[in-house]
Amino acid sequence: MAPAVRWGSSLLSGTVRGLAITCAALFALWVAGFIWFAAPPSPENETAPTDAIVVLTGGRLRLQSGMDLLRAGKGRKLFVSGVNQQVDLEELLRVSGNAPDWASCCTSLGHDADNTVGNARETAQWMRQQGFNSLRLVTAWYHMPRSLLELDRAMPGIEIIAHPVFPDEVRQEHWWVSRGTAILLANEYGKYLGALIRPVVERLQSASTLRSAEAEIGR
Repeated sequence: MAPAVRWGSSLLSGTVRGLAITCAALFALWVAGFIWFAAPPSPENETAPTDAIVVLTGGRLRLQSGMDLLRAGKGRKLFVSGVNQQVDLEELLRVSGNAPDWASCCTSLGHDADNTVGNARETAQWMRQQGFNSLRLVTAWYHMPRSLLELDRAMPGIEIIAHPVFPDEVRQEHWWVSRGTAILLANEYGKYLGALIRPVVERLQSASTLRSAEAEIGR
């Protein structure tokens, strides 16, 4: 075999080997991260009240937990983010099934959000309007990491205490034997990773747009 051919073959082999090692390392990191993500958190044990209780819609258990916290004096007001446009306060309190009689005076609804980023923006705006500095966040345990990430970004100066809820239909132990739970967790983990890298992608897009604009001006 000619030296040039041997060198080309060796280079190709080295490239393939390096690519395989990189892919294996990334897969191992993904698996390790997923195992961490799929481990249910401990229930909240913080006793101090916060200014607000914030519920992200997505299941009756979340709303009921928010009402229980309001009744227990864990927050001065309850904000429910991502409520359907057709649902008013009276209907929501009725659906909760456990709202105290006086809940209407201390409960506000947000109708604009249709995803977790929207929840964060909607909640941040409401918190500023109320002049509040701390909140208890109520959402499903598997949704909590991404929710905390987005709310921290939207209001970095606000203290957030996580209050995860644990729906019965989502297995916490031996989740891998339940196809539905495994798919749900994998999907939510993918969204969490996407939320993590979104600022980097947005900066790259902004830099690319700026370079294109500068190139157009320079013509």
